[in-house]
Amino acid sequence: MSSKTPVVAVLFQAIDPPIINGVRKPRKPGGYQDSGADIAYSLQKRGIRVITPNPTPSPSIQEGWCFPDTENGIIDAVRQGATHLWANTILFSSHPLQVSGEIQKYAQGTIDVVGQPPSMVERFDDKALLNDRLRDLGRFTLPKSWILKESDDIASFIQSIEKDEEATYPIVGKPVRGRGSHGVKVCYGSQDLQSHISSLFKESPLVMLEQFLAGEEATITVMPPAPGKNGYTSFPPVERFNHDDGVAPYNGVVAVTRNSRVVSQEDMDQDSSYGIAMRECEQVVELIQAMAPIRIDIRRFKEGSRFALFDINMKPNMTGPGRPGREDQASLSALAAAAVGWDYPALLGEMLKTARPLEEFREFRPVF
Repeated sequence: MSSKTPVVAVLFQAIDPPIINGVRKPRKPGGYQDSGADIAYSLQKRGIRVITPNPTPSPSIQEGWCFPDTENGIIDAVRQGATHLWANTILFSSHPLQVSGEIQKYAQGTIDVVGQPPSMVERFDDKALLNDRLRDLGRFTLPKSWILKESDDIASFIQSIEKDEEATYPIVGKPVRGRGSHGVKVCYGSQDLQSHISSLFKESPLVMLEQFLAGEEATITVMPPAPGKNGYTSFPPVERFNHDDGVAPYNGVVAVTRNSRVVSQEDMDQDSSYGIAMRECEQVVELIQAMAPIRIDIRRFKEGSRFALFDINMKPNMTGPGRPGREDQASLSALAAAAVGWDYPALLGEMLKTARPLEEFREFRPVF
């Protein structure tokens, strides 16, 4: 965590993620330039120097605020004086931030990064691998799940899991490496499930099936340790409601400010399951040694039951208000931060404090 005065360049996703174990994570249209522009604009308004590829980008347009996360794009930002690279993009082990010798030449111990280490993202973006490891540890609450390979006979596989008493319909089908609610569907019978699995196989050779959690859904953002402090800390849970056929809609379709609210302290005091879920989320993020915020989606098995952790997001959405026409674009993490007194620019300021040297970023190795 650096003490030097930051000069920030925000990166957006210009590189398609590679195929990892036969699976490619879907790319977001625009490559997160919307949230990247929100970040850069709000940091500027906070008095932090931000370098942009367009010297005078328009606040009403998302383009021109962020550098592409290509080798040339990153080197361009460093040449222009960036000391901090904000990796608002999807990372993986072969990403230029991890492997480029040219970037290393320019960095020479002077570059810090805001974001997760690429090796950690590649490893733990695999929902099946991470969930299975957490389940093996025996101290986390998770839904029942199954992995289906493209070589499996779909009908026979469905028949086999239907014999499991926890496999009662509905069952959720989703990609092993997903983005938001992309490809997530609640299926109410074997024919519906078989059809959805077939559609998912058009994008990926692996599909994850999961026990449907029927109760209240919420999400918890966990922050890494602040400078000079120990321990991972969670913001209050944000409840999700007004689902579309059992699934919280993608924020690009329905702004989260319209279907989400921070759980009140009174509600948390009356229901210990919120606190239990917060502690579990903090333990997960500490276990994987995150260097930036992580958002974990949770849901009750049924109304009144405990929460299960069902989706661990390596890169939470970080949109926020500030630019013209973006008043309702607070992300789930920004909503949660506001509950502890941090507006969107303050949240970004706290995230900037968690920046790590590029060398440390590159040397990170996942714990499992």
